[in-house]
Amino acid sequence: MSTKLTLTLDKEVIEQAKKYAADKGKSLSEMVENYFKYLTGSKAEDEKEQLSPRVKKLRGVLKVDSDFNYKDVLNEAKNTKHGL
Repeated sequence: MSTKLTLTLDKEVIEQAKKYAADKGKSLSEMVENYFKYLTGSKAEDEKEQLSPRVKKLRGVLKVDSDFNYKDVLNEAKNTKHGL
C-alpha cells in the first residue's frame, strides 16, 4: 500500500536527487523508499531486487563446504599477491 509523504528539502538537494534517480533509472520515490528500508534494516528484499537477471540465475550454482570461510580465502589471496 502506498501512502503520500511530503518532505521539505533544499531545492538544490531535490534537483540533485532527481538527477541521480534518473541516472539510475529509478523514481525519486523508489530511491527514498529503498533508503528508508536500508535505514530500518529491511534491506534483504531490496538487495534481491537489485540483482540482474543474469546474477539471479547464477545464485546457488556453486556449492561450497559448510566450513568454507571466504575471509580466509581472501586473506590468503592478498598475502600471495603482496608476497607475505
